[in-house]
Amino acid sequence: MPDDVTGISTLAEAQQTLISQPFSVLIGAQLVVYTRGRAELEIPLRPDLLQQFGFAHGGVLAYAADNALTFAAGTVLGPSIVTTGMTLDYLRPAKGPRLRAVATVLNGGRTQALCRCEIYSVDDDSVQKLCAAAQGGARVIDLTR
Repeated sequence: MPDDVTGISTLAEAQQTLISQPFSVLIGAQLVVYTRGRAELEIPLRPDLLQQFGFAHGGVLAYAADNALTFAAGTVLGPSIVTTGMTLDYLRPAKGPRLRAVATVLNGGRTQALCRCEIYSVDDDSVQKLCAAAQGGARVIDLTR
């Protein structure tokens, strides 16, 4: 499939899509990588995104996985897609100044894609620790219906 089929061909265009999502803006998500078959999303961990023990709330990790998976799928399917499902395993508490969700396409067809995502906590020295792993799918939707 040629790269121009996706409808969003650059990181800047994908970042515009992200900031058009009010919830993504609320969370403070930033798309830092958007290439064919791969997307990376970062979230600065503010106090209001933490749970009672000072770790990133599980819902923040789930958001990171969902959006990173869908952006990765969008690199092969195009922008008119929705998540079809996702499984998420929490491996260790996420703490530090930011989260990084790294998603890759495992299999992409004409109308659906299956992706994998690893979520890392990143400390001030850029050391990453794997905190969660997810697998999920996305499919093309008809926005004219």
